[in-house]
Amino acid sequence: MLVGLPREIKDNEFRIGLTPASVRELRVHGHQVLVEKSAGAGIAAPDEAYVKAGAEIVDTAAEVFARADMIVKVKEPQPVECRMLRPGQILFTYLHLAPDPEQARLIAASGAIAIAYETVTDNAGRLPLLAPMSEVAGRMAVQVGAVSLQKANGGRGVLLAGVPGVPPGKVVVLGGGVVGTNAARIAHGMGADVTIFDKSLPRLAYLDELYGPHLKTCYSTSEAVEEAVFGADLVIGAVLVPGAAAPKLVTRAMLGHMRPGAVLVDVAIDQGGCFESSHATTHSDPTYVIDNIVHYCVANMPGAVARTSTYALTQATLPYALKLADKGWKAALSDDKNFRNGLNVAEGKLTFAAVAEALGQPYHSAESVLGLTA
Repeated sequence: MLVGLPREIKDNEFRIGLTPASVRELRVHGHQVLVEKSAGAGIAAPDEAYVKAGAEIVDTAAEVFARADMIVKVKEPQPVECRMLRPGQILFTYLHLAPDPEQARLIAASGAIAIAYETVTDNAGRLPLLAPMSEVAGRMAVQVGAVSLQKANGGRGVLLAGVPGVPPGKVVVLGGGVVGTNAARIAHGMGADVTIFDKSLPRLAYLDELYGPHLKTCYSTSEAVEEAVFGADLVIGAVLVPGAAAPKLVTRAMLGHMRPGAVLVDVAIDQGGCFESSHATTHSDPTYVIDNIVHYCVANMPGAVARTSTYALTQATLPYALKLADKGWKAALSDDKNFRNGLNVAEGKLTFAAVAEALGQPYHSAESVLGLTA
């Protein structure tokens, strides 16, 4: 198979879908790889490293898209990229289609086969290709939240760690999954006063056992969340419904009752955000203020630490990319029900139920597209 690696073009996105080591592995399996010129510059991987690994360097993304059988990316394709997709071509990347009807429409119109990292599952129901970036984003959320709390950045002027004689900042984490657990870990490590919410009692018990009395766990109800948010310095939105739009846990009306200068970091913004007042921002303009509350809603947070993120991501995605290249998409997905959950769009049809529901479009099961019996 001819695999294509274009340079990412989303605002300040420096990650890349394949490292030179990934290219070498694809070559070992007998596949060819096209790499857009300077695609790996953001992770300090020069074209020479890709050539040494066996790739062919081409000048433009247009050539990559025109020639490759499979496109491997990191972020969802931008409109100009969607229009370069063609029928039967495989797109393997993060998609986050539920809050993005225009992207879904363009991919469907292209006739391409779009497989989303974020909806691939494993036997335990976990999301193995989302987890690496969730770990990065969870850890970064506290880092960017702490900076946003600085007075010069519009925040309350609170140091999360506090100092002797001055209490630490209060951090509320909404969601106890991978993002939330990693956010709690960093906030706890900084010395903040941390409360984490979830609806799963087993998950709360696990977190309690992991961190002991230094971390407060709380069952998520509207009243409990509201009370905690009103007293927080930093609120981190870390909820996830795989493939679907995120639930709104903090309403617009709640902002007026929060501490002026408090910070909301919405890690769920890729799926539409879990704060009603959220809208996606970029690394070049990451925050905005509503009702004296600072909002940080960058939709590609891990892109800021591109080298760490790329190596964390590609070591998880490479085995799946190899399956697609070795077997073709139909055989690879037919043989593996968990991998099949990654299929979001195929030949113009939406094949992930939560995406179809969020967009109000007809749903066609992956099994029906693949011709598998129920």
